[in-house]
Amino acid sequence: MRGQLAVVEAWLDAVDRADAGAAAALSAPDLEIAGPRGSVRGREVLGPWMARAGFTSRPLRWFCGADGAVVVKQDATWTDPATGAERGRAVVASSFRVADGAVTRYRRHDEGLPAALPAAGLTHEDEVAARGR
Repeated sequence: MRGQLAVVEAWLDAVDRADAGAAAALSAPDLEIAGPRGSVRGREVLGPWMARAGFTSRPLRWFCGADGAVVVKQDATWTDPATGAERGRAVVASSFRVADGAVTRYRRHDEGLPAALPAAGLTHEDEVAARGR
């Protein structure tokens, strides 16, 4: 399980740095990105998605299951990529599916943990209390 947490942590770090190459290297070729506006497939969408979204986050809590499911509660910020001005901020949760060392699915849940945990097949019992680095 620590392996899938490390993959998600590195993926989120790449997204925060807007490093599409690093995020793509941590993603399956048929990566699915899902959110409030629908979903898209393919790791080639990462660059345009990052440029458009201006999304960064600070992880607050981590949840992990044995089947590659990871949920992260996050303090998220959206900025205008052209100006750097903050466009919004919220506490959200993101669910991930990790297989063979790569993110295969990422979904943002604006409703937070109450939506993300059941969607990922996890519960509060799956919270990772201590993270080794």
